[in-house]
Amino acid sequence: MTDTAPLAAQGAGVGRSRRVALWMRGLAHTLVPVATVVAALIALWYLACVPMNASQSVLNAARADVVVSPESASDRRGMSGLALAIRNPGVAVTGAFAQDRARLPAPHQVAAELWAGTAREPVTSNRSLVYHAWVTLSATLLGFGFGTALGIALAVGIVHSRVMDMSVMPWAIVSQTVPIIAIAPMIIVVLYSIGIQGIVPKAVISAYLSFFPVVVGMVKGLRSPDAMQFDLLATYGASKGQVFGKLRLPSSLPYLFASLKIGIAASLIGAIVGELPTGASAGLGARLLAGSYYGQTEQIWAALFAAAILAALCVALIGMIEKALLGRMGMGS
Repeated sequence: MTDTAPLAAQGAGVGRSRRVALWMRGLAHTLVPVATVVAALIALWYLACVPMNASQSVLNAARADVVVSPESASDRRGMSGLALAIRNPGVAVTGAFAQDRARLPAPHQVAAELWAGTAREPVTSNRSLVYHAWVTLSATLLGFGFGTALGIALAVGIVHSRVMDMSVMPWAIVSQTVPIIAIAPMIIVVLYSIGIQGIVPKAVISAYLSFFPVVVGMVKGLRSPDAMQFDLLATYGASKGQVFGKLRLPSSLPYLFASLKIGIAASLIGAIVGELPTGASAGLGARLLAGSYYGQTEQIWAALFAAAILAALCVALIGMIEKALLGRMGMGS
């Protein structure tokens, strides 16, 4: 009788190798387009630095007794950066990527500032981007929690009450037409006048931006089951609570998680905007404001990238929770 154990082990090894090869192929198919787009954006960024910084590049060259065109400073003052770059290509290119306070810093300058603010500074330092990101994230999560709870509560009420559907939903839509940059100072002034300061005003602004996507997505999700599913539960004699818990709520989860990904990014924007009118000393918004005051464009861009990375991490975390939860419910893709 032939022993089949070696053959089974060999087959398992071949299957594992095939899975690894398929995973590597899928990873390559994903990374190549992404890397191509990123490389194109970086190339365009470097190219844009030349005309954007041409004025300062030509001025620095003229101060170093390099012949530039036109020679008169008054003539150069009325020219655009692109025109100066065309007339002084060598000077514009060589001087565009190493300016201390460039109008548009080069990617490597922003990367160096981002690295210095994250890896070379203690996390408790006021110069650490990790510290500022944590301050902003605290307000973001608090506001996101408030906004999500409010959005879910409103969605449940809208689905079960025609009065709320006709009255609350239009006001929720209208509320998002007010620019946040205009309403944020009003919210902060009102809350400060009644003694509410610190993280709460920023959280309120974050909640204001995050509740609307949750309302819209949750309403859509709660209404997603078709009539046949409702009729089936009706034949079983299910109550409204059972219909909600066993049909409406599970059906709404994919819509809810899609809304939460939008809401967390909106909450982060709200927290940053909330830091601007208060003159806060900590947070990514405060970092942006300080950079604009002192003309530190590398600091501004580094804070922007830190905010983008923070938003991406938050969205990725929600995506992981979504995959795990829906997978346990048998709804994973």
